Amino acid sequence: MTADKQSKLKQAAARQALELVQNDMILGLGTGSTTAFFVQYLGEALQEGRLHGIRGVPTSEATARHARELGIPLVTLNEVDFLHLAVDGADEVDPNLNMIKGLGKALLREKLVEVHARQLWIIVDESKLVSRLGEHVPLPVEIVPFAHEATVRWLNSLPGCRAELWLREDGAPWVTDNGHYLVLCHFAHGVDDPESLGKTLNAWPGVMEHGLFLNMAHSVIVAAETGVRVMRRTA
Repeated sequence: MTADKQSKLKQAAARQALELVQNDMILGLGTGSTTAFFVQYLGEALQEGRLHGIRGVPTSEATARHARELGIPLVTLNEVDFLHLAVDGADEVDPNLNMIKGLGKALLREKLVEVHARQLWIIVDESKLVSRLGEHVPLPVEIVPFAHEATVRWLNSLPGCRAELWLREDGAPWVTDNGHYLVLCHFAHGVDDPESLGKTLNAWPGVMEHGLFLNMAHSVIVAAETGVRVMRRTA
């Protein structure tokens, strides 16, 4: 799939998600290239008067800047009790709507915001669908800088995992909006048991958050060259 075709599919998924938005909603605004289109279309709808009373809770500083440029009013989680709806992208989605997210470097804030949403809708193009998580992309893990080499060493001890600190082009570690480092965990044959791995990662002191988003998505909007469809959670 060419980059231009993929961009058009992302736009189609974002447009479909905009139809979910109603006046006076509090929205979780995700991070990444697909969600950027949704934020753009949301801003245009507000500017044109097609929507009003919207407030957004951004999942990254980049999304916050984009939303402000478009005139989308922003609030924080501290100011609201819940979100009516959150819209975000994903790096991989399996048949059970479990996901790997976080390659946009905002996984902790994404998860913290989206757990407050009454509904989490994910927007992707068809290339993000997999039979098993970890098939095509590494799992990002956000860790504290203190003793980070020891944490990476521990991650490498997990069965089937090859972990490496995520570095910038200049060789320095990527630093998240939260001041943490990111590790990329590669699984050659995918993640065998996402639930078990998630629990293991949650229990380790140096790990702040991981990119396994399990049992969170309400529905997934999938844009393909044949059209746009919706996958819904069945259990």
